[in-house]
Formats: sequence, structure tokens, C-alpha cells
Amino acid sequence: MSWTAAGLVVVLLLAVIVRLPWAGDLGMHAATLQRLRHDPLHPGNPLVDADTPSPYYSPWMLLLGLLARASGWSVFVVLRIAAVAGLALLVTGVWRYVRTLSAHRAAPALGLLSLLLVWGTTAYTWSGFPGLGSLALTVSYPSTFALGLAFHLWARLTTALRGAGGWGTWLGLGAVWAVVLLCHQFTGVVASIGALAALLAVRRPRSIPWPQLAAALLLGAALLAAWPYYDFFALVGAGDDLADTHRGLYRDWPVRYGLVLAGVAALAARARRDPRDPLLLFFALGLLFVAAGWLTGRHSWGRALPAALIPAQLALALEALEAGRRWLRAAWAVLLTGVLLAGAWVQSGTLGYVLPRDALPAPVEARYREPWNGYHWITPWVRYGDVVLAEKHPARRIPAYGPYTVAPGYPDVFLPDADRRTSAVERYFTPGTPAAVRRDVERTYGARWVVDAYHVLDDTGLRPVATGPDGQVLYRVPGP
Repeated sequence: MSWTAAGLVVVLLLAVIVRLPWAGDLGMHAATLQRLRHDPLHPGNPLVDADTPSPYYSPWMLLLGLLARASGWSVFVVLRIAAVAGLALLVTGVWRYVRTLSAHRAAPALGLLSLLLVWGTTAYTWSGFPGLGSLALTVSYPSTFALGLAFHLWARLTTALRGAGGWGTWLGLGAVWAVVLLCHQFTGVVASIGALAALLAVRRPRSIPWPQLAAALLLGAALLAAWPYYDFFALVGAGDDLADTHRGLYRDWPVRYGLVLAGVAALAARARRDPRDPLLLFFALGLLFVAAGWLTGRHSWGRALPAALIPAQLALALEALEAGRRWLRAAWAVLLTGVLLAGAWVQSGTLGYVLPRDALPAPVEARYREPWNGYHWITPWVRYGDVVLAEKHPARRIPAYGPYTVAPGYPDVFLPDADRRTSAVERYFTPGTPAAVRRDVERTYGARWVVDAYHVLDDTGLRPVATGPDGQVLYRVPGP
């Protein structure tokens, strides 16, 4: 039964990949592929016409960009391929890691179901947070690939610590650790916490092959330092430019993560049997890291929350299979079933990405989150490399088709004039701004097009070219 349920959930996610609903950071990742496909050696900034590095140029995205360049496929086709690969890596990674914790046949399937469904009482979406609804919108992101790789890292590290691995295995682990960090830095932190927990769970520290471990860490650090597309270690010292966004991770805990409390209770039960339980240590380290972020005001550290959530979710699944006496296992199984059903109901809106909206029951439709509209309607006029003036939310999607925007739709620690660009765009779209000021902004940044998404422009000097969804207007900038 558990394998059937897990299989149905995976099929649902595969069906979602066919639709590839647009929300969140999809435009950023599509833009990254556009730049790598166009020039894999010197892609420049993915969003604005500037020669700056970007942490989005990861090994995984470089591989996908080369695939797009060699095949001629659109970036959205390649993103679907990335989604299938990421999902396969995640599912197999969970299977392998859970197998190191339990030999029970149903453990991997129940572990996967818990990972996808045991979250909170309201749907919550964030890259690197693998709830069912969240994964439906982020499965094509590098964070999914990185998390799947992290599960494989934990699984292989656990077996290596048990004596199954030589120098090649340890050097491979160091390389994988570096790739996870380069592909998605926040998931890399989660991967590092899980790896540290595996090391601390070893009962005889003298049995750890310390020379091989040191070599693995040195190789990983060397690969991080050698990556040519951005300075990984510069990110460590960068300020928390997403503080306002990440502050939300520390709010509304009961509704976002409330169901995970059942997993915390399972961890407490495991702690009584074994204080060095690897899931317990994983949870404790993750919770300490996230708490430190809250206490110090480094709210981006909240992105490591999966390091506390994942071990609790898996512990709940395992207690239903392996808790002491038969009646105790039955009690945990009843609790797990109830929590899984509750989680499935909370995330039932995911069906809306597969089924027609009018086919959804009203309660499920109420949980459905409408995807964004794309900007394919501007492509008959706007070409690759053209600069478009657009406000923040359109600027998160327009570069996916090849153009640049004046200001990036996302914070960029490597773009020195990001604030000046953002101020220029805000000034441009302020009603009543003199036409001469707008012409100056257009000339300064080489803008050839303007997208008025919110009907705020009153500039008779602009020439309307096309109309898009919700009455958005594409204007051609007047010539010199």
C-alpha cells in the first residue's frame, strides 16, 4: 500500500512537470539557461546587460545550458528534463538514505510520503522545501537536484563510515559535497549539517578514516575555490540582502510546520532508545543552526529549516515500522496515517496543476494556487539581448525569453549598481515623471522596449506595439 501511494505521488509530480507551472524563480533559472546556451564561457549577468558573475551559474545549470546549446531545444524543454532528473535523483536518494536507517521493505516509500506530505496545515512553497505543493512548483529548480544529491551524499557517507569505501569513495564524497554547495548554497548547508550528524553518530570516533575525510574536505574546498563562474566564498561574507524575504521563515510556524510535531515526538522516542541516533543528531544540529539565525538576525539561515524538518519527517515514518512492541507500532502507524491524510488534504491543490480547474471539487480548487502568466507574447518583437524597462514582477519573467531588464527582479550581490538601477526603474514608472527623465533612463541603460504591466504610464512619446494578458502593453522606445 505504501509503495502504491508513493508511486501515485511520483506520477502526479511527473504530470505536473509536463505542465511546468510558472511561479517563483522559474524565470531566473530559464534566464540562466539562456545566457549559458548563448555563451557558456562568458555568460554575464543572467538578468541585466552587465558583465558580472552570478551564483546561478552552477555545474548543474552549466550542463543543462550545454544541452540546450547542443540540442537546440528551448530552455523550457530543458527545464522539464531537469525536473525529471531532479525528481529521479530525489526519489532514489531518499530510498538509499532511508535504507541506511532501516531494512524494512516499506521504509523508503513511507519516508518519501512523509517528506512530501508531513508539513503544516497550510500549503507552503519555497525552493529546497520538498513538500508536495512546493515541489510541484520548484521541481525544475537546481535546489531539487541539489537536495536529491544531498540524500545520496548522506547515504554513501553513512556506508563509508561503516567501512564500505576507500580513497576513491571519500574523494568522490568531497566532490559531491562541493557540487551541492555550488548548485544551491542553502541546500548545501543542509547537506553539510546532515553529513556532520552522520559523523557524530559514529560510536567509535577512532574508526573514522580521518586522513580520507580530511582529503575529501580539502578536495571539496579546492573545487569551491576553483569554480570559475562566481566566487563561492564571497557569498559567505555577503550581507543578508534577502533579510526581509527570509524573515518570513520564522513566522507562522504552527500552520507551516505544525504536522512535523508528530515527527518531533518520534525523535523523542528514538532518543530514549539511542541518544546518538543519527536522525536525532541531524534534527538537533539543524534546529540549533536555524535558532542561531533567528537570535543573530541572519534570517537567511532559516533556509536551513529542512535540516530540522527532514529528520523529523523520516523518524515518524520509521517509528510506524520499528517502534518496540506491536501495539506501539500500531499506535505510531495510526498517527502517521492521520498526519499523511491531513497533509495530503492540505496540499490537494497540487491537483490543479494537472486537472482542468473546472474539474476540481470546490474545496480542492480553493487550495489551488494560480500559476503566473509568461511573457511569450512579447517575443515576436523583442529579441535576444534587447533591454526592456519593466517593474519588479515582470522583470522576474521577461529575461526567461532572452531579453535583459534594466533592474534585476531579484537581489544580486555581484551587481554593484543594483540599487541605482532599481531606483531608476521606480522613477521611470512613477506617474507624472517628466518625459525628459524617462528618455534619460532609456538612454542610460540602452532600453529599446517598455512593458507597462500595471497601467501607470502616461507618456505619449512611447509607441504601443502589443497588448498582453491583463491589458499589459509593450511599448517601443522612441529612437534617438
